Amino acid sequence: MKERNREKWLKNLIQSVMEAVEIEVEIRQENNGVNMSYNFIRNIVGFDPRRVQKARKELQIPISLELYIKIFTLHELGHAVDRKALLDSLPRTIEIFEMKRSYPLSELYNSMDLLAMLIEEHEMNIAFEETAWTNAENLNKKYNLVEWARFEKVKAHSLATYTSLYEEDLHIYNKLVAEHGEQIA
Repeated sequence: MKERNREKWLKNLIQSVMEAVEIEVEIRQENNGVNMSYNFIRNIVGFDPRRVQKARKELQIPISLELYIKIFTLHELGHAVDRKALLDSLPRTIEIFEMKRSYPLSELYNSMDLLAMLIEEHEMNIAFEETAWTNAENLNKKYNLVEWARFEKVKAHSLATYTSLYEEDLHIYNKLVAEHGEQIA
């Protein structure tokens, strides 16, 4: 399938899922390296046609591009259902973003206070991801759009990307806390 036709097909597929679950948000093609995303400020589902195809291939299970897009569209709409909570988190999200811009990476990972903020950001992200997947499950239960076994595998893979980064940073944080405790003693 030619690139332009594939982009149109992807956008139409995303639109068809939105219509099926009766949730309408703007869809925008973005060449940003993120397979699919939900911009809660602008209420937009974005997709990167090239990245979404690569991301699907990273799964440990065979899955069609169509099914993958349907599952992730449900997930992004799960974020849209949770939009108020996402908007409520914006002040803290901005604080953490500004902190991250203010310090070099080496300092972020050598300061317990700064690293604690990164841990908090991970925890917020994981909570929002889990909520979006729960909302996606509820949409799929109501509208029965995708097979449950594949849905669960994609969900597990997606959540693992967030939890593995969190666990890495938490390990570094716990090591800093232990070192700091030894220095005080």
